[in-house]
Amino acid sequence: MGTGSARFSEFFGSFPTPIAIVTARDREGRLSGFTSNAVCSVSASSQTLLVSVGKGSRTLPAIQESQAFAVNFLSAAGRTASQVFASKAVDKFADVEWVPSRIAEGAPLLVDIALSFAECRVENAVEVSDHWLFIARVEESTVFPREPLLYRRGDYGVWSPHNAGVEELSAL
Repeated sequence: MGTGSARFSEFFGSFPTPIAIVTARDREGRLSGFTSNAVCSVSASSQTLLVSVGKGSRTLPAIQESQAFAVNFLSAAGRTASQVFASKAVDKFADVEWVPSRIAEGAPLLVDIALSFAECRVENAVEVSDHWLFIARVEESTVFPREPLLYRRGDYGVWSPHNAGVEELSAL
């Protein structure tokens, strides 16, 4: 017996997650993107990540056609954009600065609001229930010295480390 979808959502909503905007460009050059917290590392040795895309997403066809996408993890400056890309707005790119990825088939890279971005090529796709899981190789990535945007239980926050200035633990 499962926990039920409400309990499942409560479970995953109980901890803060980074917010990403996943972007793609279809064969006709149309841009698409959506807000996601369903992005995770698969393997550092093969530089792969996983993105979960709902079957109803308007970005899904562009990813399936191009076999490429960009993951733009958001900095604190990306809060408004995360809300726009989570909506059904017609022109989600109207108020964001972006450049086309040379590697990910022109997928928009959100250079002004990104904490980091990864330019990805799809290696595998798996259909699971009402989503597609895309496993992709990160061909190139860029990280900016900005504070990350986090999301938990319907609210936004910004990372505030307690150990600022303390050296990283190397024994892990």
